[in-house]
Amino acid sequence: MEHKIREIILGNFNESIEAKQKVCKLLEEPVYMAANLIAKSFTAGGKMLICGNGGSASDSQHFAAEFTGRYEMERKPLPAIALSTDTSALTAIANDYSFDVIFSKQVEALGFTRDILFGISTSGNSANVIKAIEAAHNKGMHVIALTGRDGGKIAQLIQDGDVHINVPLNRTARVQETHILILHTLCDAIDNMLFKLVEA
Repeated sequence: MEHKIREIILGNFNESIEAKQKVCKLLEEPVYMAANLIAKSFTAGGKMLICGNGGSASDSQHFAAEFTGRYEMERKPLPAIALSTDTSALTAIANDYSFDVIFSKQVEALGFTRDILFGISTSGNSANVIKAIEAAHNKGMHVIALTGRDGGKIAQLIQDGDVHINVPLNRTARVQETHILILHTLCDAIDNMLFKLVEA
């Protein structure tokens, strides 16, 4: 039994390492494009609205906190809002309308043309993230989508000026682990673009 559990532990570490090595070159360009888009939005006085469900909701909150607090560098706070944190708004919207519009209603209320919607969906098929993307487009906002597998329905919603960061792995755990690495990489890149005078 102990031997088997140790195999499971090492197997998870090795599979996670292999997954990241497999996709790193593929993701370099879309991650760069996303970092550049976010940096330009912040420079223009825009903000980022971030949404996702479950683990992706946690990632949304984590990502927002890295901007409103800090990532590693001491710098001024940057405007990012996780749309999964306001329980009164979430429950009111879900109760009065439907769960599918818990994010889109907030995008309609809070979003402006210079802002970015950052939608996270491991499957690429989260109905409320899809509706949030549609709402963002209706407001003239750019969208960054972070997905897994084949990108799902969200892949079909990407327009000119948007960025799709797709992690083409099938195991949810490996996709989500790679998502966290991508989010940290975006924080690092954006901090360097905005505060270390690294040319975008």
